[in-house]
Amino acid sequence: MPDFSADFNIDPEIIYLNHAAVAPWPRVTAEAIKSFTDQNSHLGAAYYPQWLKTEQSLKQKLAQLINSPSEDNIALVKNTSEALSFVANGLNWQAGDSIVIAREEFPSNRIVWQSLQQQGVIIKLVSLYNNQNNCSPEQNLLNAIDDTTRLLSVSSVQYADGLRMDLQQLGQYCQQHNVLFCVDAIQSLGALPMDIQEINADCIMADGHKWLISPEGLGVFYCRDSLLEQLKPSQFGWHMTEDLYNFDALEWRPAQSARKFECGSPNMLGVHALHSSVSLILEHGIEKITQQLLFNSLYLADKLKQLPDINIMSSLSRDRLSGIIAFRHSKLSSEAIYQTLMEKNVICAMRHGNVRFSPHYYTSKVVMDKGIVILRDVINELSRA
Repeated sequence: MPDFSADFNIDPEIIYLNHAAVAPWPRVTAEAIKSFTDQNSHLGAAYYPQWLKTEQSLKQKLAQLINSPSEDNIALVKNTSEALSFVANGLNWQAGDSIVIAREEFPSNRIVWQSLQQQGVIIKLVSLYNNQNNCSPEQNLLNAIDDTTRLLSVSSVQYADGLRMDLQQLGQYCQQHNVLFCVDAIQSLGALPMDIQEINADCIMADGHKWLISPEGLGVFYCRDSLLEQLKPSQFGWHMTEDLYNFDALEWRPAQSARKFECGSPNMLGVHALHSSVSLILEHGIEKITQQLLFNSLYLADKLKQLPDINIMSSLSRDRLSGIIAFRHSKLSSEAIYQTLMEKNVICAMRHGNVRFSPHYYTSKVVMDKGIVILRDVINELSRA
């Protein structure tokens, strides 16, 4: 497999296994940020027309990454929660309408829908792991859909254990039953292939700061044409008007493109950063990145299996595998293991009572081996305490 470690400049004392939370920036992105900062501090907005071209290029690259039919379906947003809110607040809900979501969802993809309960919308919380009747996680969600259901929202990859969802199955069912299909792609975009036309998604959203290896503060919102027409803007400003640069017009209407969700001045620093990161991903090719990432996940899982009393909580089947490997010790507290790992510079997370490792495509065997050795030492240390 190719060595991608040169893409990054991480302190050799750090074992970084936390890309499902916040990722380090690659060298090219750090350089783009520095270049933009130098340019702005010395020249102000002298090159603003060029910055606008970079912004448009970013939308084109994001469209390419997800196979959007047009960059006009792409809006640049502050974060995933903002994009989800555009959908929740933009539809004309009626009392008795229902929304189906997983009980295990990250709060961003739960709270936004629960906020609609004050309008009489019914929120159906479904456990993905209800094994009654041998149902798959997808079938558990689909079984909750009925004639009242207007929308199904799901994460492409579950944040706590890395379960990869069969989006094509969900999207096909939603299309056949006239249900909107919303995908929170923050735990897969930049790590796994995403074809919005293949999965029949009405909308997807993702932040740039996880697998897209870019700073916090800028993300992507894709909206299918048919949904774009339905959604009413919930934020207003000069940038979301159709006649964008006609500042003297007293009459206006929202942009016909997804730009109608971009109410004010763009985050140009974030634009330059995300442009560099997405360019790097496209340069390597998402297929190669996915291949290496899944290899790394399985490599870590195999090493974890060799440690006594470690239970892998993530599915390791090829169709379920992602960049997240969650585990716990049968005798020791996950909180104690996590805290001690962090103290020893193994950067990871704890979710749902599991320790969560999340390498990326560039994470080397050397780094992963060091992390496993430290974990073994931590287990021995805590067992003696």
